[in-house]
Amino acid sequence: MKNLLNNKFVLIAIALVVGLTLGWLIKPSSAPIMEADEHEHVESIAGIPITYTCSMHPQIRQNEPGNCPICGMTLIPLDNDNSDADPMALTMSPTAMQLAGVQSMVVGNADANKSIRLNGKIQEDERQNYTQSAHVPGRIEDLSVNFTGEYVKKGQVLGQIYSPELATAQEELFQAQKIKDTQPALFNAAKEKLKNWKLTDSQIAQILATGKVTDQLPILANVSGYVTEKMVNLGDYVNRGEPIYQIADLSKVWVLFDVYESELQWVKKGDLIEFTVQSLPGETFTGKLSYIDPMINPQTRVAKARLEVSNSNLKFKPEMFVSGKVESKGSSKDNSIVVPKTAVMWTGTRSVVYVKNVTDQAVTFKLRDVTLGASLGSEYVITSGLESGEEIAVNGTFSIDAAAQLAGKPSMMSPDGGAAMTGHNHGGTSEVKMQTTSQTSKGSVIVTTKAKNELKPIFDTYFKLKDALTKDDLATAKSSAATMLASVEKVNMSEFEGDAHMEWMKYAKDIKAALVKVKSAKALDEIRKSFQSISDEMLGLAENFKPLSSKIYVQHCPMADSNRGADWLSLEQKVVNPYFGEAMITCGEVTKTIQE
Repeated sequence: MKNLLNNKFVLIAIALVVGLTLGWLIKPSSAPIMEADEHEHVESIAGIPITYTCSMHPQIRQNEPGNCPICGMTLIPLDNDNSDADPMALTMSPTAMQLAGVQSMVVGNADANKSIRLNGKIQEDERQNYTQSAHVPGRIEDLSVNFTGEYVKKGQVLGQIYSPELATAQEELFQAQKIKDTQPALFNAAKEKLKNWKLTDSQIAQILATGKVTDQLPILANVSGYVTEKMVNLGDYVNRGEPIYQIADLSKVWVLFDVYESELQWVKKGDLIEFTVQSLPGETFTGKLSYIDPMINPQTRVAKARLEVSNSNLKFKPEMFVSGKVESKGSSKDNSIVVPKTAVMWTGTRSVVYVKNVTDQAVTFKLRDVTLGASLGSEYVITSGLESGEEIAVNGTFSIDAAAQLAGKPSMMSPDGGAAMTGHNHGGTSEVKMQTTSQTSKGSVIVTTKAKNELKPIFDTYFKLKDALTKDDLATAKSSAATMLASVEKVNMSEFEGDAHMEWMKYAKDIKAALVKVKSAKALDEIRKSFQSISDEMLGLAENFKPLSSKIYVQHCPMADSNRGADWLSLEQKVVNPYFGEAMITCGEVTKTIQE
């Protein structure tokens, strides 16, 4: 009985221990479950589910991290738009702006100044050119000055001319002298006849004093200067008034600059110009423009601007090449809004910028149409659409525009906005152009030798395309474009790492888009329009990647693209224009040199 009672107590103790143990195990497991539920509830109320996107392909959006299915880059978180912001504006977080390379500036009134570079030649002053002619008919008996370039002084004897008519006139003078007391008018008429043949009073007096007839007359220089042309030889017969020499006084010369019609508005009479002479290295000269030709040459499409300079030491010689620079101001009386070209996106009919607005809640960008004025090299004058004090995006504008189109906001190609895009673009909606500009700082990407080798075939075919356009060869241009497209598509993207991968993706997309248009082109003008887009991307590619060991010359034609100007690349410094071909083959200048 006693053992049974002890067994009961043991069983009760064991049950109690087991119960306490189970209770302890169950209790801690329930607490985390409640916390997790509570955490999920808080996130749901806050409404912050994270969306991941690709910085290169913003149409890619998914609810979990990973890699981009197009380029393989790591996806980044995308912040949701602020609900309190302008519904027509795009909200961007500081992180998104940094990844897109967005930079902004506050615009203000500024002088519309432009630096104009001019090329020209030194020429003789037309007002200082003279013709030495024969004053009596006869035969050239002697030439004291018998080669061009010789300097002569006024009154110097240039040669002798034999004239039978001169002998006859002297006989008449002697006869009139005998009756001068009774018929003085006849005597004076005989002397005037000799004076009309440019005989001086002293020469006539000497003839009367000697009483002898001379049949040779010295040719005296009418002016001082350099003989630029000898027009007779010894023994030639000449008539009265026939040219013998061309003489130029080079104590003053003209510097004639070529001014393209698109730049005439910036060059004014009285402008100070600084110029250098190719054959006088290290020296800089200045002067004021004294004349601008009112007519444009129909072949070269340029007007002449004239500078007059003193040349007492004969440092300047006709036909020397000169290069000048004019710092000119716009014709507008009021200060203008001037913005970098990278801030402006041009659709062909519209020019737009993105205006930045900063509030306590968010940073937004809103599309704004503007009207462009004159081009100032790397800047535009804005004639309407912006006010002083407003802030605009100057870099990363295409990334902003792409994000705006994907979000259904007003964008460059969709000014009224539209439905937000998600996933891949399978058609029906215009593909947003994502491009990088040549404003990317040099050395911003690290490019391996293998990556550069991948780009060399692209540049080789680009130069073939350029050469075909300079020769107006439609068939070769199309075949070169097709070969270039194949070269772009064959590039091994795995050779591009880090930022280089991102940069190459931007350039490749736009180059391929422009080359595809060439395939369907039926005229050279269509190819040249696409070639301008190709050249812009190739310029940026050359600056950032430097794929060639040889020099690449950046050349610019101010008359291309309807006088807005366009660039292209060349391996030769000599300008051969692909935008006009044989019609204007030498139009343009070298603006930059790119070298590894």
